Amino acid sequence: MTESVASRVVEHHGVVRARLSRNAGARASGARAWGIARKIPIVPTAIIGLFMVFAVFAPLLAPYDPTRIALPQKLTPPLFIEGGNPAYVLGTDALGRDVLSRLIWGARISLTISAAVVLLSSAVGLFVGLAAGYIGGRTDSFLMRFADGSLAFPGILMALLFAISLGPGVSTVILALSVLGWASYARIVRGEVLRLRNLEFIVGARVVGASAGRIMATHLFPNVLDAWVVMITLQIGLVVLSEATLGFLGAGVPRSLVSDGRNLIDSAWWISFFPGLAIGLLVLCVNYLGDWLRDTLDPRLRRTRQPGELTAF
Repeated sequence: MTESVASRVVEHHGVVRARLSRNAGARASGARAWGIARKIPIVPTAIIGLFMVFAVFAPLLAPYDPTRIALPQKLTPPLFIEGGNPAYVLGTDALGRDVLSRLIWGARISLTISAAVVLLSSAVGLFVGLAAGYIGGRTDSFLMRFADGSLAFPGILMALLFAISLGPGVSTVILALSVLGWASYARIVRGEVLRLRNLEFIVGARVVGASAGRIMATHLFPNVLDAWVVMITLQIGLVVLSEATLGFLGAGVPRSLVSDGRNLIDSAWWISFFPGLAIGLLVLCVNYLGDWLRDTLDPRLRRTRQPGELTAF
């Protein structure tokens, strides 16, 4: 009887300790998440959020239809310049279209293209990197040589070839930028997998009979997720710049703001200046956020970072 009571007491204490351990782990995870949230760069995040609001609510926020032509108001300067019209805060283009309205709608187009390109290229790169790094051998050699060829080919030239062959448009830009964009993700993910594949927990999974697909999905993918997410944030800015470059060259989205303003830089600088300023600001903020994510998620960088370095502003 005494032994039975004692065993129940020990079992009870074991259950209590397990619950306390889980609660402590949950509190630690919550504290870490709160610590990360407190250090988020406020200004870059707010600016990115503002662009996202423009993209989502463009029909409600734009003062005019972006394709509305008003020839009597053509080349009206911005409000803060002599001759400006309060009805057109950032001026108008050569056809009298409101620059602010076209800028807001342009944010929707640029962010849509960026999201589609990053989604497609990152998914392909993740799959290729996991397969090449874990399987190795001839599979690794073939996939990485293919990735090297993609990285060696100029992306803008490929996009121009697609635009000439298929015609300019949103789908053409997405396809052209996605075809070569996956290689960077594949390289990063493969490097992480090579570092992880001979660790004890991977070897143990192989010993108990786990398939290669299961190991990649349940053991490797969670451990390369941080590097993959950081790569995504850093590539968004590059995609935005590439899309703007194609627009400037006339091979991107039709009626691009930058494309419209390239012939009027001397006489109507505001047509190109404000879209260029918006693109530069968005890319700067996205890259800063990506650097912050990399420093926050990588424990090696957290140990080596000096106090006050890359703090929120």
